[in-house]
Amino acid sequence: MNISVVIPNYNGKRLLENNLPLILTMLKDKEIIVVDDASTDGSVELIKKLFPTVRLLEHKSNYGFSTTVNDGVKVAKGQWVVLLNSDVVPQKNFLEYLCNHLNDPKVFAVGCLQYGIDWKDHHILGRGIGKFHQGLLVHAPGSLDKHNTLWVFGGAGIFNKKIWEILGGLDTIYEPFYWEDIDLSYRALKAGYKLLFESKSVVKHFHNKGAISTGFSDSYVKKISYRNQIMFVWLNITDPKYLTEHLVYLPFHLMKAVITHDLSYLTGFCLALIKLPEVIKGRLIKRNSSKISDQQVLKQFAGEI
Repeated sequence: MNISVVIPNYNGKRLLENNLPLILTMLKDKEIIVVDDASTDGSVELIKKLFPTVRLLEHKSNYGFSTTVNDGVKVAKGQWVVLLNSDVVPQKNFLEYLCNHLNDPKVFAVGCLQYGIDWKDHHILGRGIGKFHQGLLVHAPGSLDKHNTLWVFGGAGIFNKKIWEILGGLDTIYEPFYWEDIDLSYRALKAGYKLLFESKSVVKHFHNKGAISTGFSDSYVKKISYRNQIMFVWLNITDPKYLTEHLVYLPFHLMKAVITHDLSYLTGFCLALIKLPEVIKGRLIKRNSSKISDQQVLKQFAGEI
């Protein structure tokens, strides 16, 4: 099977130094692409010196996760593309287990089981579930004994390139990070494609060593996460019941943030408002590809969250 591997990188020199040798050994017959998002830690020099077989794409400016991954997928030669963050280490036979699901033409992506090596909570996860609650999509880790999933993590999974291109890839409106993989997965489900989780395909995720944990403050990450959670609704939700619920609860969330002095939420909302013209344009595009309703998508996870 024709498979490429795309690794987005931003100041992950130490991670690449430790993880790339293992990846190259494990996937020696695959095209390995590293897309560097204008690192300043010597990542590019390291790759050129120690890993000459790796196909290197260099950004001259820092764009964020979505653009970096999209650029890698665009040049990938494989029909299927494995996405691995630089802080993710695949374990033995992880790819073989993913490939067991790829004969179904409706499958868009298959996600891995992740061992969170340095997480405080949810040490083992990989399957995502969600529900619409108080006007927002709320997501959480799901039971690992099922194959359906609400989203496939954009740093540990395999994706069908043709379907990726049909869907338009990761939406760059979410940059610099967070919610872009949930957005893409949700659009795939609404377009009638399948997302699967394979618990036998295992990766180790050193989350606290990744670019987000080491390069951004907690307050900034919260602001972006809130912004993107709100924008997700504006971009994707078309069900009248859910939209009404969002409009009813949004003032409640804002008032609660004022009372509790939650500046991260208030700032996140303002940042979402700034992007409203771009959101409206993106919403019109996404609505045209929807075949399945929001309630139908989320119904399969009812009772789990």
